[in-house]
Amino acid sequence: MATDNRKLKDAKAQTQAHVPASISDLHCFTETNGVITTTMFDVPGYRVVKVLGTVYGLTVRSRNWAAGLTMVIKSVAGGELRWFTSMLYEARNDAITRVVAEAQSRGGNAIIALRFDTGDLGGFAQVCAYGTAAIIEKVDDAVETPSQLAGAGPSSTA
Repeated sequence: MATDNRKLKDAKAQTQAHVPASISDLHCFTETNGVITTTMFDVPGYRVVKVLGTVYGLTVRSRNWAAGLTMVIKSVAGGELRWFTSMLYEARNDAITRVVAEAQSRGGNAIIALRFDTGDLGGFAQVCAYGTAAIIEKVDDAVETPSQLAGAGPSSTA
């Protein structure tokens, strides 16, 4: 039984993308300075008090030519291009940091309908995070306060 579980775990490890611990989802999405980010159009248990408009976070990354050449050679053999994966994770995190900063500059404590857009600009990788900045407040005491809003001040809880 233990051997079967080990084989299953090893198989999963080989098929999953390599994500450095410093940029894993558990790390990057908790670093939003108290701003809730959600891809949903609402936050359950909360109501939108004020819509502050569309906010954007954009970054463009260039590839290191030596790493790019190495990745071209690796792509012939197949498999994940880990350097590019890491670059895109870092670009996504930068885009989130920037969209959160814009929401905060408008006085928002949430970004709803968060989306990402990516593009290739002739060897450059572009990542854009965008959504609707809003001020939300709690309306249902039975709903647990998200960790990002815990202790964030009077505008975030009812």
